[in-house]
Amino acid sequence: MNSLRLEQLAQELLAGRIALADFVARATGPATADLAEAQLDLDRRRRCGYPEVVFGQGKTVATLAKIFERQIAERIDVLATRISPEQAVELSPRFPTARYNPVARTFRIPLSAQTLPAQNGEPASAAGYVPAGYVAVVTAGTSDLPVAEEARETLEWMGVQVAMIFDVGVAGPHRLPERLAQLQRADAVVVIAGMEGALPSVVGGHVACPVIAVPTSVGYGANLGGFAALLSMLNSCAANVTVVNIDAGFKGGYVAGLIAARAARRDSAGDIASAGSNDRAGLLP
Repeated sequence: MNSLRLEQLAQELLAGRIALADFVARATGPATADLAEAQLDLDRRRRCGYPEVVFGQGKTVATLAKIFERQIAERIDVLATRISPEQAVELSPRFPTARYNPVARTFRIPLSAQTLPAQNGEPASAAGYVPAGYVAVVTAGTSDLPVAEEARETLEWMGVQVAMIFDVGVAGPHRLPERLAQLQRADAVVVIAGMEGALPSVVGGHVACPVIAVPTSVGYGANLGGFAALLSMLNSCAANVTVVNIDAGFKGGYVAGLIAARAARRDSAGDIASAGSNDRAGLLP
């Protein structure tokens, strides 16, 4: 159960609208929703900070719809990745507030846009995440855009402020310095590159934050479907570079989002006093 639903239950208990036994039964409900072909993790937000994300590839539209409906009932901000255009065509009429990004292949139903059951005769409302932290997503080339968009959608779902910096690969070395101001204020940087995968090392030499390198399958034959970029990134001599899987925009965005959200929480608590981490103004172009 997420914190919003728990707060609503507590308010109903304090107002005398539900009995204590009913409150305990609802608040300590099952951690897993048995949906037959899917076992939906309802406790992941409490354990891991964010709810379960749905991997859409290979799932039927009926299964996806069933998962989304249960997530909405649990007041979960829905994010599904690797949703094909064909799946989206069938899902969109069922979930009219959803947003499908055909480039990223993501399907989102924001909590603030969901139609929630009425509470005491009044329509319920649910605020979305307040932006927390700042991540720059960088691509070496325009062909890396689908992976970058998946990272961006993930970060926005997490409530993280995002700056997108496109097409600054090493073939045009003059382009990256022009964007360094945006990079150097970031809590983390996601760098997405195919071909020889050199850009994360270059970015890593300019910033004092983690760099999440995402190799892509973009490239000619010797790129080997992204393996050349993956191996290049794994052998980076920049100490702040770490690497996720080929074309894994979601994973790169999610890891960067965790870093940024934790940094923002520490900033707000006064645990970090440096001007660089506390300056949140003027981050986006």
